[in-house]
Amino acid sequence: MTEPRTLVLIPARMAASRLPGKPLLDIAGLPMIVHVLRRAEAAGIGRVAVATDTAEIAAAVTSHGGEAVMTRADHPSGSDRIFEALGQIDPKGEVRIIVNLQGDFPTIHPDNIRSVLAPLDDPAVDIATLAARIHTEEEATNPNVVKAVGSLVSAGRLRALYFTRATAPHGEGPRYHHIGLYAYRRAALERFVSLPPSPLEMQEKLEQLRALEAGMRIDIGIVDTVPRGVDTPADLETARRLLANA
Repeated sequence: MTEPRTLVLIPARMAASRLPGKPLLDIAGLPMIVHVLRRAEAAGIGRVAVATDTAEIAAAVTSHGGEAVMTRADHPSGSDRIFEALGQIDPKGEVRIIVNLQGDFPTIHPDNIRSVLAPLDDPAVDIATLAARIHTEEEATNPNVVKAVGSLVSAGRLRALYFTRATAPHGEGPRYHHIGLYAYRRAALERFVSLPPSPLEMQEKLEQLRALEAGMRIDIGIVDTVPRGVDTPADLETARRLLANA
């Protein structure tokens, strides 16, 4: 049974410079956005909707039985897009937790989507996200892999101190690959989108630093694997291979 006070929103738009039309690209007979929708539905944590500014994406979602919400085209980020969609879906403010699931995670496991809620059991946490331990030097040094730096709160959970594209922290010990999946308390999302971009956010090009610079608390659940995002033609072929065999 899904939780009516939790809402999963998947922001999706067509403007991807490296992979034009990304949400509608075919993977094993379905548009990529539909695969993400199915994974979110399988997680069973709440109502699921795709927030988009593109009629073709909305049509693909609804034709496969999903819910789509049309939003403005001028949003600077997915967070702003889901906040507009939240207001349309839930104008009375009944939803308390909003999960922001990227539309380019067609292979994400439903268990990972469920896992992002756990840190919010602690009332001191504003935003929850995920990370997985880094096991290779290539991953540790790749600037496209965002590293989560945090202090251990309990087994499998960190309190976020910083996020960076650099190799961090320095020295011996674990490093963590941040996974761009977030669960917000409603008040935290409302505050976050009201804040201007912060200096470190603009320097690192990492939106979550805005929350840390504003003193908001982000906790990180540690999971075993990183879902494969689809950003390049090579990523697309990998996703096609994985889902063709699923």
